[in-house]
Amino acid sequence: MLESENNGSGAGSKFALVSIRLPVALTFAALIAGLVAGIAGAALDVPQAVQDFAALIGGLWLRALQMTIIPLVAALLVLGLVQMIMAARVGTAARRMLLIMVGVQLAGGAFASVAMPALLKAFPVPQGASALLAQTPDNVGAVPGVFDFAASLVSPNIIAAAAETAMLPLTLFFVMFAVAITRLPADQGDRLLGFFHALGNVMLLIIGWVLAIAPIGVFALAFGVGVESGSGAFATLGHYVLTVTLMGTFILALAYAIAVGLGRTGARFAGAVLPAQAVALSTQSSLASLPAMLDSAGRLGLRASTAEFVLPLSVVIFRATSAAMNLAVVYYIAALAGIEVPWAIAIAGVLIASVISLSAVSLPGSISFVVSIGPIALAMGVPVEPLALLVAVEMLPDLMRTLGNVTMNVAVTSAVDRSVRTLETPAP
Repeated sequence: MLESENNGSGAGSKFALVSIRLPVALTFAALIAGLVAGIAGAALDVPQAVQDFAALIGGLWLRALQMTIIPLVAALLVLGLVQMIMAARVGTAARRMLLIMVGVQLAGGAFASVAMPALLKAFPVPQGASALLAQTPDNVGAVPGVFDFAASLVSPNIIAAAAETAMLPLTLFFVMFAVAITRLPADQGDRLLGFFHALGNVMLLIIGWVLAIAPIGVFALAFGVGVESGSGAFATLGHYVLTVTLMGTFILALAYAIAVGLGRTGARFAGAVLPAQAVALSTQSSLASLPAMLDSAGRLGLRASTAEFVLPLSVVIFRATSAAMNLAVVYYIAALAGIEVPWAIAIAGVLIASVISLSAVSLPGSISFVVSIGPIALAMGVPVEPLALLVAVEMLPDLMRTLGNVTMNVAVTSAVDRSVRTLETPAP
């Protein structure tokens, strides 16, 4: 289902993106139905032709989903980064806000890169989970050495890099491209931004059409998983939801630390943010939680001028939990595939996850799940195929994503308000 929504840097942005919604309940139901049908099919010795047909349908849907990743990420990176650079020019409050946001993303990514592999060693992926990799090509998972990795950071041919889904050089190129756009004369910059805005909208429309039939694709993929792994598939998905959600609790705890340490709110923060957290859990939308966040800022005694600037901008460009939880998903898939991620690629993963999370502007969680995690996985040599099934259970980790994002938005607002007050207070 498509719905027009303003995703720019505030109301009335001339570079608003089309918003799309995944049929979440139907997709989740299709996942369960497909797994049950696959388990029953295995028990009844379903003909191989039926399994092959399901694999064909699921594979076609998966490829349709994958084909939008590169152009959509390019559009979102350019639009999101230009938006951040322009916001940083507004004043001290904006620069302080962006500095904290970047710090949160890097801290979350670093935590997940250390904690998620350790967690998966302590509590391994259930047996039979390898069926989630059924659509993965045999050559995926080869991890380059450190020097080969360093050499791959810059591509002599950006078109070839896109054709090979080489996300590291593509990300670096579009970061430089976005910075260069901000140095152009206004009319030239607007024309280029208009192109990427249109490109992003076209890709979102296409991915919207693909996701409209997500229940069919997910059912077909889940059927194959059910045939291969039986009831172990349910254990794997439950294990996945719990471990990935646990990574989000770091950001939730960090939000309280920022509010108390930088915002100097004391114990008042927990009570003041509670109404916004309730709205976040009930709506699973940071945008819908904005009025409640503004109310929480008022309860904390934050200045209206700060809250009315920081909170709407945070809703647009800040996904506090994204780097931590997206990397957690990538490390989970790496564990499924038996891939050990070297430290150099882990560091690159943290940087790419942070950049991508700051550019996935106001997309629903289920959509940004594919758009944000796909490039990280590709850059780290981890297969993206399991994302097509994992997106069906994203509604559960998304509760933690929204809760952490909303809590962090209010915490960052308190820190920015405190910082600006300190600057404005004359020295004795």
